[in-house]
Amino acid sequence: MGNIYVEDIVRECNGELIIGDYKKECINFCKDTRIIKENDVYIGIKGETFDGNKFYADAFDKGASVCILDNIEKIDVNKYKDKTIIKVDDSIIALGKIASYKRSLYDIPVIAITGSVGKTSTKDMITSVLKTKYNVLKTEGNNNNNIGLPLTILNLRNHNCMVLEMGMNHFGEISYLTKIARPTIAVITNIGTAHIGILGSRENILKAKLEVLEGLNQNGVLFINNDNDLLHKEYDKLKNKYNVKTIGIDNSSDYVAYNIEEDITGSSFVIEDKNKNRENIKVNIATKSFVYNSLMGYAIGKELNIDNALIKKGISNLKLTAHRLEKKVNKKGTIIIDDTYNASYDSMKSALELLGKNKNRKIAILGSMLELGDYSEEIHREIGNDVVNNNIDILITVGNLASFIKDEALKKGFNSQNVYSFDKQEETYELLSNLLKKDDIVLIKGSHSINLVKVVEKIMNFI
Repeated sequence: MGNIYVEDIVRECNGELIIGDYKKECINFCKDTRIIKENDVYIGIKGETFDGNKFYADAFDKGASVCILDNIEKIDVNKYKDKTIIKVDDSIIALGKIASYKRSLYDIPVIAITGSVGKTSTKDMITSVLKTKYNVLKTEGNNNNNIGLPLTILNLRNHNCMVLEMGMNHFGEISYLTKIARPTIAVITNIGTAHIGILGSRENILKAKLEVLEGLNQNGVLFINNDNDLLHKEYDKLKNKYNVKTIGIDNSSDYVAYNIEEDITGSSFVIEDKNKNRENIKVNIATKSFVYNSLMGYAIGKELNIDNALIKKGISNLKLTAHRLEKKVNKKGTIIIDDTYNASYDSMKSALELLGKNKNRKIAILGSMLELGDYSEEIHREIGNDVVNNNIDILITVGNLASFIKDEALKKGFNSQNVYSFDKQEETYELLSNLLKKDDIVLIKGSHSINLVKVVEKIMNFI
């Protein structure tokens, strides 16, 4: 286990020990005094609406032994003679430096996953495969940014593998994360339209995602989805500089899936590698995106020398992160597909395809997709077209932008008697209480800030 001590933090962060013990061991790191535990290290982080430095006393009162702060004004150090306080220039930068040092203490496989859509489900799949052989530390929830990723790394204990998700919406963000994580394997799931309103084009999104290579180990491997048009086009450039391996369904790749069959229980298919070795695979979610996820899990399992039988077991035992295509049934017998964590064009299209495979009455509750800029109307209208193509029975939209989904669906011939449009999620409750029946299948999906998770909670309480 790679131990960190106060002296390491002071050195790595060019910090100042205000009071305390250089030899104090620092094990658990926390930025939230609400969940602080005995002997934790508290990091005071200043956000847009709060200043974590101000809660140092609360952290100490709840048992923290060390506080890392970038503002120590008005602190009575004599009151905390049995505690340790480290002053740094910037707590967020210090957090990254401490995590980078922690990472340097471990010689283990580190898999970094980025892409426009499917990062979390791909992370879950890869983790499920790797756990059959390794003790894996993975990104939990949405801890994929400049605070969450370092905190994840600082959770390293007796792990011998780490799977990290890297998110971004601006240039430079993944560059910062990958230099902290120094992955041995990098994964780019696809290049879509998420954050296109900020970055301006899919080509710029590709450029931002490729920043993951800046921290890739010299002998590291890059895995890409060769069916994605921009990654496919970029492959010839990449293979001249990096060890690149590909997965695909439609294009010739190092790992290819074919003979894909889908039903309500999931997908079965064959994976073939470039040496013509074949394996029959079963995954418990029936969308094309999970065939790609399985391909990526299989390919990385092979890269890390996991037996085929264990890889297949890991794929078939996949458990997804909460609110990601999570299947639930309420007391009324309504089946809910809770995909409320977030939404982009690609993920919403895939979720609608999954809903469309069902024979029961199909209801789609779709919220606005954000950060699409000038592309907002066009992309929402594309989803309206997908609603019609997947034979959805009832469409409910939430949010101003989602009204374009409704407009396009109606334009393409959707039954106007089966369309409902609302500005806010709470306005749907009365309709849904009367509308939903036993065995209905309801997809609920939209950008995180639309808060459609509240709709899921409400439906789950219907009797």
